[in-house]
Amino acid sequence: MMKVYLGFDDTDTRDSLYGTGKLVRWFQSALPEGFECLGVVRQQLFVCDAIPYTSHNSAACLIAETPAPDLLNDVIERAANHLARYAMNGSDPGLCVATELDASLESLIAFGHSCTRAVATQRQALEAAKQFHLSGHGGTDAGIIGAAAAVGLTVSGWSGRFIEFGDLRNLPDKVLVSELNRMGIEVVSMERDAKLPAPNDTVITNGWLRPRLLGHRPVLFASPQGKGQWKNIYLKRKKRHDHLEKHEQVKAAH
Repeated sequence: MMKVYLGFDDTDTRDSLYGTGKLVRWFQSALPEGFECLGVVRQQLFVCDAIPYTSHNSAACLIAETPAPDLLNDVIERAANHLARYAMNGSDPGLCVATELDASLESLIAFGHSCTRAVATQRQALEAAKQFHLSGHGGTDAGIIGAAAAVGLTVSGWSGRFIEFGDLRNLPDKVLVSELNRMGIEVVSMERDAKLPAPNDTVITNGWLRPRLLGHRPVLFASPQGKGQWKNIYLKRKKRHDHLEKHEQVKAAH
């Protein structure tokens, strides 16, 4: 089996009905037969007035696994078609694709790290990704910067949060630590003395679990709430624009 990393950044507009995260999550259904989605990771990039962004300047990377390396060209073509179909008008989409077997991954990782603290250029992105697939799909092609950064940061295994992972979005308000472990999510205590959550302990999800990517695996931070009970330390952040009704219409059509 081989891991494939597909980085997307559609640099959506202020009037967009959805952002890069949803666009990437939707790509799961377009993966070629034999590909399994292992998760989608959101990566936070540098925020400053010199960089055009909609709300948070983020990109996303889909991690997939395949036993057939010869399907790589097929998944790249499908990803490009997906961007053509779902990228918002007026956006500048970019796509980056790499595998765990590729050489020179360190160049992408270093570029990803730099994009979290400074303004980057398309030329720098192309240089960092010259051994990989990197393509623009409209507008100024500025999305290649975020797409390359998303792959580099995700490949590093120490950045970002999962916005898709198994049945993550359908978990109840309370879930056993053992169930999260079964899914592959490690629950880590934020208590000063680092008491370990027990398998039969309960985690209050706050209706929003987005584990961090740490050590190449999803890790959930929780705080103790009494005997046998823990609470997810994060809450869902309100977005700048509320297009919920319109998004539901788009999702239904999708």
